[in-house]
Amino acid sequence: MNTTTSFFRRLVRSVVPAGERGRLQRQVKQAVQLCHALLSERGEVSGAALARDALAAYNALPEAALPFFFDRLVSEFSPDPAALDQAYEAYRGQPTQDNLIRLQHAVEPPRQELFRRLNMAPGGTPVIVDMRRRLLATLKARPEWRGIDADLAHLFNSWFNRGFLVLERIDWHTPAIVLEKLIEYEAVHEITGWKDLRRRLEGDRRCFAFFHPALPHEPLIFIEVALTRGMSGSVQPLLAPDAPTLDPNEADTAVFYSITNCQEGLRGVSFGNLLIKQVAQRLGQEFPRMKTFTTLSPVPGFRAWLAGAVPRLAEAPQPKATLEAVRRLEEADWHKQPASAEAARKELLALCAYYLVNGGGDGNSVDPVARFHLGNGARLERINWLADTSRRGIQQSAGMMVNYLYRLEQVEDNHEAFVRDHRVVASTEIRKLARECPLAKAKPAEERRAEPPRGVAAKPAAP
Repeated sequence: MNTTTSFFRRLVRSVVPAGERGRLQRQVKQAVQLCHALLSERGEVSGAALARDALAAYNALPEAALPFFFDRLVSEFSPDPAALDQAYEAYRGQPTQDNLIRLQHAVEPPRQELFRRLNMAPGGTPVIVDMRRRLLATLKARPEWRGIDADLAHLFNSWFNRGFLVLERIDWHTPAIVLEKLIEYEAVHEITGWKDLRRRLEGDRRCFAFFHPALPHEPLIFIEVALTRGMSGSVQPLLAPDAPTLDPNEADTAVFYSITNCQEGLRGVSFGNLLIKQVAQRLGQEFPRMKTFTTLSPVPGFRAWLAGAVPRLAEAPQPKATLEAVRRLEEADWHKQPASAEAARKELLALCAYYLVNGGGDGNSVDPVARFHLGNGARLERINWLADTSRRGIQQSAGMMVNYLYRLEQVEDNHEAFVRDHRVVASTEIRKLARECPLAKAKPAEERRAEPPRGVAAKPAAP
């Protein structure tokens, strides 16, 4: 047992009184007994009834009982080590298909079949998705539960594959239960109320979501789109509730300005790349003159990266102006002072371009949003100055936002360049900006380490 686990268990014991702990463990024991019975049941009708009972017993567990339940999932529903060793030795001795099948059966934890059978109960899927959400909340402190997480993630990648997903447009006539969830889940640009939401669903706006038949009123992921003339360089006009409405037939550009994953329990199950491409195709069919599909995306990792890059900047050639621009970011409301903002503009744009193109040091962007879009096959097209002046926009990315351009005929090549060759596909403008950053002119760390300290003469080269 590692130190973290021991500490966590001592903490649980200190927080939950002994009498209460006994009551919780009895509840867990009842739920686990039903799970064992469900796994041993072969009759389909009685199996469905047992699945309902087991699911109800799990649902009745208070939050404080979950650690005991997850511990039992590990101790009682993991692969049998002896059977696994025997199957492995048999396959190693004779690598036949029959021995491979036995090995595969031995490796699969009984937990996976348990989750499949629990899913037979009405409402089973949302409960199991929520189970993973609750598991993820404490997984870092309980690494021994990683096997449960891996089993659920494996199953979800099958249960929620594209063949089961339904793409639906959300508009003002969508049931209120779904519209309320848009307001609740929106994670990029807060929806401040019904008036705000209504503007986001007007004729020159589109909202699409993926749904799953087992979660009919629960969007898995949704995307918000503005239909515009030309690429948008600022998000505020797109979000203004009183912004004038454009005739969508006059639009030539679709701007994806927000994409939100709604289900924490489905973390790691990829929907976004499918959603963007399918929405682009659907809009292209609806509006044949629409040829430009672009995002207006945040740069959430920029300020954090910049804080760590300051020491390197100090050693770069002619860093004074850049360091002064970075210092201005600490001034209150710097972006509201025209002179201060303009003085920092050129340097910060160059830093942001360098971060997006070279931030990972191997040509692979470290920014999570950049990784997502570049991995989807988009091109890094343009950086927009003070495009998001909300508090979050200023704190995370100094107000800058990025247009990632999706050319449907190029996404496969761009995806391969990024994933296989670790090359960021970027416009000429952004590459030029990145080269102007002092960090682009600095010597690599290996060369700096090889240089003697200042004031110390270098050793003469060997003859």
